[in-house]
Amino acid sequence: MFQTKGKTKQVKTIERINELRSVIDEHNHQYYVLDDPLISDAEYDTLFRELETLEKSNPEYFNEHSPTQRVGSKPIESFDSIEHSTPMLSLSNAMDQSELKSFHERSKKALGVKFIQYVAEPKLDGLGVELVYSNGELMHGSTRGDGFKGEDVTHNLRTIPSIPLKIRDKELPIPSVLEVRGEVFISKRDFSILNNNQEKEGKTLFANPRNAAAGSLRQLDPSITAKRPLSIYCYDSGIIKDNSFKTHVEFLDALKMWGFPVNPYIKTVKDDKGIITYHDDLENQRDNIPYEIDGTVFKIDDLSLRDKLGSRSRSPRWAIAGKFKAQRATTIIKDIEIQVGRTGALTPVAKLDPVFVSGVTVSNATLHNQDEINRKDIRIGDTVLIERAGDVIPKVVKVIKEKRPTATKRFTLPTNCPVCKHQVYQTDGEAILRCGNTSCTKQIKGRLKHFCSKGAMDIDGLGEKVINQLVDEGLLDSISSIFSITEQNLLSLERFGEKSSSNLISAIKRSKKTSFSKFVYGLGIRNVGEHIARLLERNYEGNIKKFRCASSDELEQIEGVGPIVANEIVEFWSNQSNCIMVDECFVAGLVIEETTNDLSEKLSGKTVVFTGSLKTISRKSAKEEIQKLGGRSPSSISKNTDYLVAGPGAGSKVNKAAELGISIISEEDFLSLINDE
Repeated sequence: MFQTKGKTKQVKTIERINELRSVIDEHNHQYYVLDDPLISDAEYDTLFRELETLEKSNPEYFNEHSPTQRVGSKPIESFDSIEHSTPMLSLSNAMDQSELKSFHERSKKALGVKFIQYVAEPKLDGLGVELVYSNGELMHGSTRGDGFKGEDVTHNLRTIPSIPLKIRDKELPIPSVLEVRGEVFISKRDFSILNNNQEKEGKTLFANPRNAAAGSLRQLDPSITAKRPLSIYCYDSGIIKDNSFKTHVEFLDALKMWGFPVNPYIKTVKDDKGIITYHDDLENQRDNIPYEIDGTVFKIDDLSLRDKLGSRSRSPRWAIAGKFKAQRATTIIKDIEIQVGRTGALTPVAKLDPVFVSGVTVSNATLHNQDEINRKDIRIGDTVLIERAGDVIPKVVKVIKEKRPTATKRFTLPTNCPVCKHQVYQTDGEAILRCGNTSCTKQIKGRLKHFCSKGAMDIDGLGEKVINQLVDEGLLDSISSIFSITEQNLLSLERFGEKSSSNLISAIKRSKKTSFSKFVYGLGIRNVGEHIARLLERNYEGNIKKFRCASSDELEQIEGVGPIVANEIVEFWSNQSNCIMVDECFVAGLVIEETTNDLSEKLSGKTVVFTGSLKTISRKSAKEEIQKLGGRSPSSISKNTDYLVAGPGAGSKVNKAAELGISIISEEDFLSLINDE
């Protein structure tokens, strides 16, 4: 009798917990997605506290998708990377009406049709993310990253109230695999409140809502993210298993039914007239829209037409972004300073009376070069009209000469570098003056900062401030000197203790094993960006010796490498000091992993999850190996997982894997799997 009562009470408890979870999820949807709350805050708090109490008293009923789990889990040490199953491509830009019309005419001609319907939407100025659901449950989420690989920010995305942790079970069937893409942002009102609070607490203010959203989503401590007013609008998809949608509108309608927030400004338009009208109307409403937007997006609605058009390497042919005109403001030039870049370029920069433009306080604007200053007759003391070109880079549009005071000063770039006093030079056909001294400390600092940056060697802890300190102390004078720094060197410096010194040395050691593309990009060869570096890596299969000996003609044969880039590469290697510096890197232990164009795909389509600790390989390295072999390694387990690698301290994932019939293997088994043993 006692057991029966206990069981009945237990069943009632489970039913009440599930009921509360469902009710609270529904109220979250009403409040955060539909902006139409059905109960008061006090009533909501009562329900939430009851659920918290029941879950605390009954930990065996823990569920990671419970609304109580949004508040943020334990801090993590770093973000893992996640490869997108299909690339999150960027969009081609149309800078004016004629380019929007050209896009429509081009699409019509390519498809051989007379009319096209588009889905039009605002282009949010936020951070692109991908949410991956398995059987309706959020498994992981990541940032867009470089379009092919992003950062695993699952724990932070879970704190955003408008993101469903579990898809609402409506009449519409839920795909077994659903990848939803959207933009995380902070509204103008919430941004203002956030910065006011930052100021009251004596903290650094955020420059703009986009930076605030990006910084909030990339917090290592999810409890901090949970306190930030992040929102999301979902607008696209990656993989949808058993996809039956014929149009993008059908997909957006499904998103709404499943509980995802979809932008209310989205509408369908027809042909170029509809495109232009929507773009102009939204630009006129821009200041009244409650969040920052920097343009419009137009996508062909019919998914079969999209398939016919296909995609370029970086952008789809069936969509385009219409850019708004840059926003402008007037201010006064207080002074003109000169910045010396890593390639020796001298860039004049106007120091302005701070002015607010497009959600950002602007106090500097580039003047580009002396020719530009002369052409616009820019002087210190002038009142000028500035704009954020593309709403990103502030520049001076023109001088308002009727407001020019009598005491303005003309500006001329010096004949000697303002840093090292070496004579400057100008290459034929270039408007830029350059410092000819490669030992100029400003150039050295710039080259080191570039080499250590995330897209290059990604040396954690070796940022601008530390680099400046090490150069000023005489500990760094070239890229290769990074690998000669010791803990003893660091311990003698201000702000360096045993732990920070040890961490930096460890980061430098880790960076010694790198890829061809990261190293070549890090060398800072003029006009060789990350994309070109990857093209070179593919062509030379990671062989740096072959690359060093390449002629200009040979380099020009590589698709995407033109004569200018080829000449810059040849010139770089013809400089003996560059060759010596690279040789010194290898002497110090640098290892470049050779790549081939026919990498094994033995893990193609396979999903491998880790739990517990690894002894012989770091988790980051293990995940990189999986990606190289064509597999994926999310942070969460699902029925689609093929292997669970379990090490010491393995958690609840082992039990879940056993329940789902997933193969559980040891670290040794995993190493055998990837090494063909």
